[in-house]
Amino acid sequence: MTADLFRWVGAGVAVLLWLGLIALTVWRVRAAARRAAEQARAFAEAAGDEAVLIAFASQTGFGEELAWMTARALGDGGVGARILPFAELDLETLKRARRLLVVASTTGEGDAPDGAARFVRQAMGTEADLSHLSYGLLALGDRSYDAFCGFGRAVGDWLDRCGAQTLFDRVEVDNGDAGAVRHWQHQLNLITGATAAPDWTPPAYDRWRLVKRTLLNAGSPGGEAWHLAFEPIDHAPDWAAGDIAEVGLPARDGEQPGSREYSVASLPSDGRLELCIRLMTRPDGTPGLASGWLTQEAQIGQEVALRVRANRSFHAPPPEVPIILIGNGTGIAGLRGHLKARARHDKTGGGWLLFGERTRAHDAFYDEELRAWRASGVLTRLDRAFSRDGGEHRYVQALVAEHARTVADWVDRGAWIYVCGSLEGMSKGVHAALEAALGEDRLLGLTEAGRYRRDVY
Repeated sequence: MTADLFRWVGAGVAVLLWLGLIALTVWRVRAAARRAAEQARAFAEAAGDEAVLIAFASQTGFGEELAWMTARALGDGGVGARILPFAELDLETLKRARRLLVVASTTGEGDAPDGAARFVRQAMGTEADLSHLSYGLLALGDRSYDAFCGFGRAVGDWLDRCGAQTLFDRVEVDNGDAGAVRHWQHQLNLITGATAAPDWTPPAYDRWRLVKRTLLNAGSPGGEAWHLAFEPIDHAPDWAAGDIAEVGLPARDGEQPGSREYSVASLPSDGRLELCIRLMTRPDGTPGLASGWLTQEAQIGQEVALRVRANRSFHAPPPEVPIILIGNGTGIAGLRGHLKARARHDKTGGGWLLFGERTRAHDAFYDEELRAWRASGVLTRLDRAFSRDGGEHRYVQALVAEHARTVADWVDRGAWIYVCGSLEGMSKGVHAALEAALGEDRLLGLTEAGRYRRDVY
C-alpha cells in the first residue's frame, strides 16, 4: 500500500507540473498578444476619431516593426494612429476610416503573407466604394523575384479600383533599402507637418561571438550546409522558437552590404544561438556575400553583429497542441527550434516531422538528435525523403501526398502545420499536396485561423 501511495502521489505531482507548464506557455502567448493589443488601444485612444488607420501584412516581422515605427512617428508629430494587422482588417473598418497607411510585405513571387489570406479572399475579391478614403502605401519586397512587391502593388491597385485617393506615390522597398524607408519617413513628415525628424535606424545589433562551425554534409552532391553557433557578449538574449536572426555584414570596399536573415535553430536555454546555413554561389562560381563570409571567412572567436527579431507568425501553439513540421534543406533550422521547445515538456500533443534532402548518407541533418527525439516521444513520427537515393527523385511533398489521410487525421484532432525551407519547389509543392489532402477551402481556413504557418525563402 505504501509503495502504491508513493506512486500515486508521484503521478499526481507530475500531472500538476505538466499542467503548470502548459498554463505558463499559454499565459506567455496570451500576455504577448495582450501587450500588443493594449499598445494598439493606447494609440487609438490617444488619437480619437481622427486616427490614421495603419494596416500591416507581415510575414517575418519586419513589416510589423515598420508599422509600429510609423505609428510612433505620427504620434511624435501630433497625429494619432490606430494599428491593425491584415488578419483583423475588414471592409467595415475601411469604410469608417478616413486616412489609411498600408505596410504590405510580399512573400515569394507576389504572394500575400499568410495572415492576410482572409482579407484577400473576403475583401479584395469585391470592389467596395472607398472614395472617401485617402491612403499611402509602403510595399516591401525583393527585386530578385519577378513579382517585386507583388502583394503591395495588388493592394494599391485594389484600393484604386475602389476609388480611394492616394496621399502620395507608392513607396517600394527592395530588401529593406534604407533610402526607400527614409523616403517613407519624409512622406509621414508631410502628414504631421514635421520639418525635422531623426532618421529611422534599425535597432542596434547586439554583440555575439562565433564559437563553432561544422560542415553537416561532407561529400553531398548538393551545396555545403553548415551549422554555426554564436555566444552572446555582455547581454542575456531572449527569443522563442520560430524567431529570426538578422546578421549584420561587415563593410566591403567602403560599402555596407546590409544584413541577412536566418531561421534560429536553438533556444536561449542552450546558451547560444545556432543557425543552419547553405553556402550559396554566384553565377561565376564565387561564394555568396553573406553565406561565404559566415561559412568560409569569419574566424572562430570573431565578433559578429547580430540581433534576434520576433517572428510571431511562426511562433508555436501551446505544447498540448499537435504539430506537423514540414521542410527541406536548411529549413530544418526553424523546425529544430520548435522541436527543442517541445523537448522541454514532459507531455505534448505530439509532433510529426516530414523532411526532404538529397542523400541519406550525407544529408540527414541532425540525424542523431532526431532519432533521439523519436525514441523519447518528442517526435511521434519521423518521415524523410532523399531525392538522390534510388531512381525517381522523391521530395518532401511526396511524403505529404503519400500520407494524405494521416495528415487529415492529425488536422482533425487540432494539429497546426509549419513549413520551413525553400520557397521555390518545396513550399509550393507542399502547399499543393496539402490542398489535395485537405481541400483548398479547408487549407485556407487553417491559414486564416493561424494553424498553417510558413517561414520560406
